[in-house]
Amino acid sequence: MSKPDKQYNKTMEALQIELAGLHRWLRRSGKRLIVLFEGRDAAGKGGTIKRITESMDTRGYRIAALGKPDETETTQWYFQRYVAHLPAAGEFVLFDRSWYNRAVVEPAMGFCSKAQYEAFLAAVPVFEKLLTDDGIILLKYWLAVDQKEQEERFAERAKDPLKRWKLSPVDLASRAKYAELGQLRDVMIERTHTANAPWFVVDFNDQKRGRINLIRHLLEQVPRHDTPIPAVKLPRLKHKPRHEHVTDKALWVPDSFDG
Repeated sequence: MSKPDKQYNKTMEALQIELAGLHRWLRRSGKRLIVLFEGRDAAGKGGTIKRITESMDTRGYRIAALGKPDETETTQWYFQRYVAHLPAAGEFVLFDRSWYNRAVVEPAMGFCSKAQYEAFLAAVPVFEKLLTDDGIILLKYWLAVDQKEQEERFAERAKDPLKRWKLSPVDLASRAKYAELGQLRDVMIERTHTANAPWFVVDFNDQKRGRINLIRHLLEQVPRHDTPIPAVKLPRLKHKPRHEHVTDKALWVPDSFDG
């Protein structure tokens, strides 16, 4: 392993310990935390969310990655399906894209009308103030990546059968709209950046550096006062370690690994 990779892993491990402490603080205090991840396709939203939650208790966080709205959802108040994913006391919700689809992706791809777009931009500051006034901690991140780097990541995904699922028809169509998406992003930030819910932009041309910077910043924004995770002393077994003996009513999966 190279020296930079070792440094990255060491730093990430330390940050994940801090994230575990953040999680414990949320559960103990009953606070609620929402983090929105927006950005270019292939910027690194999913990978960053995985690193954040990698060592967390799965019972205390949720990832909201909503697909295309169905026929019923398209007739609802726009924010309605997102409200269903808001956190309860002690919970941490990470949105892999969010209600801000209507500010950038939808108008660029013709998925909403001009009136719907304008109504959304007018409503968002009010909606988010309701959330923060109720005590929810709301953090909004835009992951920035240059088009050259984005194209390299698209090419990598196209070659890798384990990553091709990440290339949606919308992702492919958006390649021709890099400038337009950037203009829509700027309007979004200018009209929805408020004191209670500001936008934070993170350079993700280097994904590892971007993850470190974002996670450090996230931890700095939460006013927690946590103590280190206490050590656990395992009680001594009263007998020798036993083999696992399962009833013959179950069927064993064959060992097919050659390693």
